[in-house]
Amino acid sequence: MKIARTAHSDQPWRIHEFTGDFRTEDVWSFHTPGAGPDDFPVILAATRTAGGSAKEPRIVRFLFAVRSKLGALLGWDKPKTSLGKRVQPLHDRLPGDLRETVDGSDTSDAPFTPVYLLHNESVRELANKTCHAVMHLGWVPTGAGEYELRMAILVKPNGLFGRVYMALIAPFRYLIVYPAITRQWERAWRNRGLQPTR
Repeated sequence: MKIARTAHSDQPWRIHEFTGDFRTEDVWSFHTPGAGPDDFPVILAATRTAGGSAKEPRIVRFLFAVRSKLGALLGWDKPKTSLGKRVQPLHDRLPGDLRETVDGSDTSDAPFTPVYLLHNESVRELANKTCHAVMHLGWVPTGAGEYELRMAILVKPNGLFGRVYMALIAPFRYLIVYPAITRQWERAWRNRGLQPTR
């Protein structure tokens, strides 16, 4: 479910220390009934197990295939536009205590690259010719001792081109991609006991 940007900005996340030059593009919540304060690793494992591209709805796979083809045709995803090339990785801004929380060999959420992982935050980033984007997953108390997963997408568009691109894809994100992710992740939580975790 799409929620207000303040649902992200009002939380005392560490991510706020490093993303003052990013804008909060989208914030979504995912219902995880019965979840407790220690279940953040459980939901992360469940979403990764359930989140492979082959398991996404056909329309989502089609949209990402179109985006991939356009990116290849127009040079949006060339190595020179990526992290460490066109933009400085967010990971480079971190203090040592956060840098040591992820293993650089983790590619489970490709094309996103791990930034840091805490007991209640998971942060990954990507960059291409359109923008530098950060995906923040947070574990938030909702009352009565229960918790829910929230996702915020933080973006630094690459000039006018990046701003136009983000505006053009907004309807697809809101009407197709995020609702599909919501169904997939909430189902992953419900079925977590049936899935192998890693």
